Amino acid sequence: MKDWRPDLSRSNSPRYMAIADLIEMDMRSGHLAIGDRLPPQRELAKHLGIDFTTVARGYAEAQKRGLVDSHVGRGTFVTGGADKERRGFASDTAPDPRRSSAIDLSMNMPPEPNDPELIERMREGISAVASSLIPLLRYQGFGGSGMDKEAAATWLGRRGLVPSQERIFVTPGAHPALLSICGLLARPSETILSESITYPGIRSIAAQLRLNLSGLPMDAQGILPDAFGEACERLKPKGIYLNPTLQNPLTLTIPEQRRQEICTVARKYHVPIIEDDAYGFIPLDAPPPFAAMAPDLTWHIGGLAKCIGAGLRLAYVVAPDTKAIWPFVSAMRANNVMASPLTMALATRWIEDGTADTILRFIRKEAAARQEMVAAILAPGSYRGDPISFNIWLPLTNGWTRSIFGSHMRASGIGVVASDAFTVEGQVQEAVRVCLGGPIDRKRLRSALEFMGHALEGSPELAASFF
Repeated sequence: MKDWRPDLSRSNSPRYMAIADLIEMDMRSGHLAIGDRLPPQRELAKHLGIDFTTVARGYAEAQKRGLVDSHVGRGTFVTGGADKERRGFASDTAPDPRRSSAIDLSMNMPPEPNDPELIERMREGISAVASSLIPLLRYQGFGGSGMDKEAAATWLGRRGLVPSQERIFVTPGAHPALLSICGLLARPSETILSESITYPGIRSIAAQLRLNLSGLPMDAQGILPDAFGEACERLKPKGIYLNPTLQNPLTLTIPEQRRQEICTVARKYHVPIIEDDAYGFIPLDAPPPFAAMAPDLTWHIGGLAKCIGAGLRLAYVVAPDTKAIWPFVSAMRANNVMASPLTMALATRWIEDGTADTILRFIRKEAAARQEMVAAILAPGSYRGDPISFNIWLPLTNGWTRSIFGSHMRASGIGVVASDAFTVEGQVQEAVRVCLGGPIDRKRLRSALEFMGHALEGSPELAASFF
């Protein structure tokens, strides 16, 4: 029914809510039937004399209620949610929660595999691990078995690292490893350096340990080596935290030459490098890690959350030397006892049989496709992103502030993260991080990006005037 024309005066709700209300009312009255196609959003906006964003929010609200479904290239169709409820079938025909939930673009996760063949292969790995289930339910020594460390060495070898097994540890995720390493390097009130805009987790860890986290100025290639040297002279830091490849949230990658310059400064002042290489496996041509350039200075953390899946909760840690091994083991045991033998066994299986590489190839391909989608929707130069990163950094213009923009997105069921969460030093930018991965599919991601792009074309006052 392309000629559906709601009378917004029939509802006292804000206009976008009124659109959803009237879809439901007209379904109950029989004016709309299952399978009817609603007018295109721009066409309805023009007819009603309201902003496109308001109509888009109205259709999104109707979809959250299970009243309609949208198909890219085809349109928006009535699904019958309200009619089924009226007839008493709500309990067993409720809309799929994955379809009606908010669009969460706040968590920086890799795109989830959707290829049936790959998913079946992943299940086969789980079945193989389950065949030796009972031994995996026992306590085991910290750091992984010899088999797990061999798999870790194989995986780390893809980044050009060849440490001895005694320096490799399998930990229950990057966070616990970072907590232990920072606790070993610095005492309360002592200083750890980082990028001025950096991963929020290191801010939380520094606060937990009562450390001073000091942010260094940056350019498009990462921290400035001269500023690093000056901070070493002035602050006498106990370490420097870096997220050097596809940095979260700015998506920048420190080039090899800049890495060499940073290593030179670190060596001059004897400052350990904490290398959070969460995204290092994603690019096909990433620069060598700090642990390959300055192995005696670097704590390398190769997490699996971003290159296989966050639910594994595993990371491969390489200690800088044998002297660091026992303090690290002691700290990790006190905090975590051990990584789950079940998840270690699964990761080892997937690395050995090639499933991990297949997952990684899928993530690369899907991340690239989503970045292409962003490039087609948002104006060139309006955001920062890498062709293979899971997120973009979106500076705000036209009077939008991070607070107003975040509230506007949340009101439409879209979650983003304001720049405050990432800022260590300096004035907080009017910007947000927008994530592109996780369980969201391309269709819903496109819808969210289009809504976002349209909002940014105008002022917040214009967007608010149509609520």
